[in-house]
This record gives sequence, structure tokens and C-alpha cells, in this order.
Amino acid sequence: MRLIALIALAALAACGVDGPPERPVEPKPQPGVTVSGEARIGMQATL
Repeated sequence: MRLIALIALAALAACGVDGPPERPVEPKPQPGVTVSGEARIGMQATL
């Protein structure tokens, strides 16, 4: 009996009770200067 109740609860939790899925709203980029990148210093040996 508990197994049936657990399966019913899982099925109810899995349904979309709040409506169809919606895409998240992407934030608009803020105006300005952005600096990004990568720097490496060192030696690399190739055998």
C-alpha cells in the first residue's frame, strides 16, 4: 500500500501543475567595458 502511495505522490510531483514550461528571461548586458581572458607563463616540455 505504501508503494502505491509513493508512486502516486511521485507521479503527481512530476506533472507540471503550474502550466507549460517557459524559457527563462536572459538578462540584458550592461553597457560598459568588459575585460576577460587567460594568461600563462612557464615552460612546457614535449617528449
